[in-house]
Amino acid sequence: MSIIDLYDLFIHNPQITTDSRNCPKGSIFFALKGDKFDGNQYAGKALASGCVYAVIDNPDYYIGERTILVDNVLKTLQQLAHHHRKVLGLPIIGITGTNGKTTTKELLAAVLSTKVVGISGSVGKTSTKEMIASVLSEKYCVLKTEGNFNNHIGVPLTLLRLTHDHEMAVIEMGASHPGDIKELVDIVHPNYGIITNVGRAHLEGFGSFEGVIRTKGELYDYIRRSKGKIFIKKENEYLQSIAKGIEQITYGNGDDAFASGQVVSCDPFLVFNWKQQGKLHTVETHIIGSYNLDNVLAAVAVGRFFKIPAERISRAIAAYEPTNNRSQFKKTDNNELIIDAYNANPSSMKVALDNFITMPVQPKAIILGDMRELGPTSDELHAEVVAQIKKGQFDKVFLCGEHFSKVGKEFSPFATTEAMVEELRKQPLKGYHILIKGSHSMGLEKLADIL
Repeated sequence: MSIIDLYDLFIHNPQITTDSRNCPKGSIFFALKGDKFDGNQYAGKALASGCVYAVIDNPDYYIGERTILVDNVLKTLQQLAHHHRKVLGLPIIGITGTNGKTTTKELLAAVLSTKVVGISGSVGKTSTKEMIASVLSEKYCVLKTEGNFNNHIGVPLTLLRLTHDHEMAVIEMGASHPGDIKELVDIVHPNYGIITNVGRAHLEGFGSFEGVIRTKGELYDYIRRSKGKIFIKKENEYLQSIAKGIEQITYGNGDDAFASGQVVSCDPFLVFNWKQQGKLHTVETHIIGSYNLDNVLAAVAVGRFFKIPAERISRAIAAYEPTNNRSQFKKTDNNELIIDAYNANPSSMKVALDNFITMPVQPKAIILGDMRELGPTSDELHAEVVAQIKKGQFDKVFLCGEHFSKVGKEFSPFATTEAMVEELRKQPLKGYHILIKGSHSMGLEKLADIL
């Protein structure tokens, strides 16, 4: 079956599933394969559970006209998503980067979109409704990447959620190997691009920091060829070095940037200023860390470019609250926690520690888990973190994981997260300000329940 014919079926059945345990009535099942499973085996179950069609690539599982046999299910899913994107033709902002891409994606979506549930009040509600309607005429119905759907499967599934009601999309793109971003931009065809930053992460896959830059730069390569535009930090030398020949909308600290701003305070939440036409706007966020200034300024730049009123930009950023253990603040009965346990790499670890060191609070404790997927230099990079810890003068230090156990012996590290949890249950902390950071696979988020 051709993509055009499959697309006709999708138009009449615009819901996709890859999970035979979740088959809404009238949906289309794509039988994807993984290292430990073959979705073809579940095609029959998916059809029996409510799917109208099942797309397979193994003829042994063909069971009639409701099974659609293709050469490669994943490639077909990607081609279908790309065709759908081309048919709708709406503007798409593609985001990648070592750190901050999810936060930036969420901020952009918040700035660009508005939802009005209702208006009440005894006086002035009609005029208020008219003013809001006027403001909404400059806003957009935005689709954004949900959760961690930022890979070769998640991105096409996100694009296939687009409808004619959407006016714009913000698509996050992750990478762990060279060529990953090229594969995704060839599906997405973004009109605008943002690389939040580049740092030493996933070095097992990229091979080197230079490999990280080249791979993230695949987004710029596409934007350059397609004559699109990028939003870029003016002062980022790494990004500027690979952005030649692309139209730039800049953000940064200097007044010559399209969106400029500075940190006002960070105790613990970021407060920042930004300027528009000489007027200073102060925004109190719910985001931890001065390192998030670049992310909020990227959102300001996007908002300004798409002519969102300044007050709306500031209000949207102020209202955004991070979730999923990404620089979340939590106050418990015993301590105040900064939970940053979704991801960790040398650059994000450094800025998180730097920010925590400068926070005017006492006493301070840090709980750090290993940074994963760093390859042969892993011990060396963990040793750099240990050196930074020694300069920080923290009141309590807890380290866990294979690599911290090798290089941080003076802090009596724990081999596993479970061993550290057991110790903290026996010797609980009370009255501390605590930074919790490590790779997601370390499972440090479970500490929030015992601290």
